[in-house]
Amino acid sequence: MSLSRRSPRTAILVRTGVVAVALVALAGCSTVAAEPAASPSTDAAVSIENCGYPVTFESAPQKVVAIKSTSVEMMLALGVGDRIVGTAFTDGPVPEKWADEESAPELSAFMPNEESVLELEPDVVYSGWESAFAADAAGTREELESLGVASYVQPAACRSTGVLPKLTFDQIFSEIEEAASIFRVDPSELLAEQQATLDAIQPDTRGLTALWYSSGDDIPYVGAGLGAPELILETAGLTNIAADVENTWDSLGWEAIIAADPDVIVLVDASWNTAADKITRLESNPATAELTAVKNKAYVTVPFPAGEAGVRTVDAAASVAEQVAELP
Repeated sequence: MSLSRRSPRTAILVRTGVVAVALVALAGCSTVAAEPAASPSTDAAVSIENCGYPVTFESAPQKVVAIKSTSVEMMLALGVGDRIVGTAFTDGPVPEKWADEESAPELSAFMPNEESVLELEPDVVYSGWESAFAADAAGTREELESLGVASYVQPAACRSTGVLPKLTFDQIFSEIEEAASIFRVDPSELLAEQQATLDAIQPDTRGLTALWYSSGDDIPYVGAGLGAPELILETAGLTNIAADVENTWDSLGWEAIIAADPDVIVLVDASWNTAADKITRLESNPATAELTAVKNKAYVTVPFPAGEAGVRTVDAAASVAEQVAELP
């Protein structure tokens, strides 16, 4: 059963009901999650193929190193933040609604090395980037497995298996369900909340075009046609000027941006590259100062972590839609 932008709210309840029934019915199967988190030591194993790599979780992970904000936020949203023993390479503060649940120490502000990860004796290293699992980073998946440490990559970030498909909310919701099965928790409440927020979004109907401006000065780095930026823009009723670029993010020259002349510019706000800095750059350059969005100050801001697919994507789409609605 599929969830979509226009699905009724009842769809999510039916889908999670099916998931719950399946977990109970297949409790004895070695490849499917069984009981919720009440007794993780007796759970049936969960076996999945993650980014083309087979992984088996014999029981619910209790000690997790979470790399990147998307993995941290997924665990907080599922109510298992207390199982995080260390975080690394996060992209910014977590949303306020989960801030009180975050208590794990920061292992590293950047990509951690294998030694520092293993010092925490985790059951699992859970990463929002596949590149975390390299010899010069947290360790290869094979090496970690040989040491008794499982690995899991956020499915939306899997690149080793080829070009990523265009992101949909179905994929995000399926990822929530998969993570919930690994941690042996019920995702019903979270999924229902996500679907309700999605259903309440009122997309703009003015036919506005938009640039998702992430970073870069000489050559801007923008949200392209396959990832979370595209999904957020579409959901908010905006047409991405880089929609035909088959990537999640990519470089786009100022000449192409000026030619497209977007009606709205979505500015990614990061501590190291703020939305305010981007506005100053846009308004001080004679060429970009003539862009329709710049002349009209049609700016929308999103926090940097919202550019990655995950449990924050629905809220990001709602925020962009609300900000666009306030533009003249």
